[in-house]
Amino acid sequence: MKKPQWVKEGLTLKGKIITVVLLLVVIIGGSVVAFKFYNFTQNNPKFCISCHLMQPAYNAWSKSKHKGINCHSCHHLSIPEQNRLLITFILHSPKTVPPLHGRIIVPWKFCYKCHWENNKKYPEAKKINNSRMHAKHYFMERIECSKCHGYILHEFLPGARFCLRCHKGKKVHGMKGFACLNCHTDRTVNLLPGRKKCLFCHGNEQIRKELIAGGTLDVQFFRPSKETIKKAPKIHVPAGAPMQFHCYECHKPHTKLMPGAGKCLSCHRDIILTGKHGLHVQTMGLACIYCHKPHSWKVTKKEAKSVCTTCHGYKDPLQFIK
Repeated sequence: MKKPQWVKEGLTLKGKIITVVLLLVVIIGGSVVAFKFYNFTQNNPKFCISCHLMQPAYNAWSKSKHKGINCHSCHHLSIPEQNRLLITFILHSPKTVPPLHGRIIVPWKFCYKCHWENNKKYPEAKKINNSRMHAKHYFMERIECSKCHGYILHEFLPGARFCLRCHKGKKVHGMKGFACLNCHTDRTVNLLPGRKKCLFCHGNEQIRKELIAGGTLDVQFFRPSKETIKKAPKIHVPAGAPMQFHCYECHKPHTKLMPGAGKCLSCHRDIILTGKHGLHVQTMGLACIYCHKPHSWKVTKKEAKSVCTTCHGYKDPLQFIK
């Protein structure tokens, strides 16, 4: 077979220039196409829905707090994992997303980049630097972020009773519909509600404003409704009242919300032997709070004239304890 004449003679200068230009066009064009394809697959969430399995995840993401964040900012796969998924998709054509089997899809280190460090790209991300709740659950207990956040597909704010996933048997009695963080708070070291957190519902507007100004995560995201606050009995604790301790010392929301007389006697064990207490409690069967009004507790002369006289004539309260 004879070679073409132009092969024997070689390319002219013009031909060489055209060849080089064509090669450059192919290389540059191919590079641009390759870059755009890579950028689309890595930085455009719409690439994810090219797989029909991801449509529910995409729909949930598009309505979530993370809708402005690229999928790959949180979801990172190694090259072997990407290839394995591709082969699985081609060979098996799965109809549903396989179960996690305990795998952590988004490790804490990716959450940390926005919610702990100052990320210029997402400056509005809520920070957990001062959150005792996160300090206990992650830094002390080593619980992954996704255990509480995102356990429902792309819903990052935990549900009202999400704590019950781990804290079994801690349902709240007498406060139906309450979120766990309506009571538990970032304000205290042990996360138990301090007195002021209880007074968010049971106190006045000034206390509510103070708690909201504090900006703890529990108040920001789990605030009782106006209807709940309105229905809650309002209490006043005088500054000079005895027993200035936390509400949960007497009230046990997870077992018995309202304390009975037995609760008083668990601390005041010898009170039956003092003055007329034995007569009133054991003989007459009066509950402690019949005479001692909750949260003020002292029976003053003024109160004795209204409380004690419902059963007998007025007597000085000091005579009662002698």
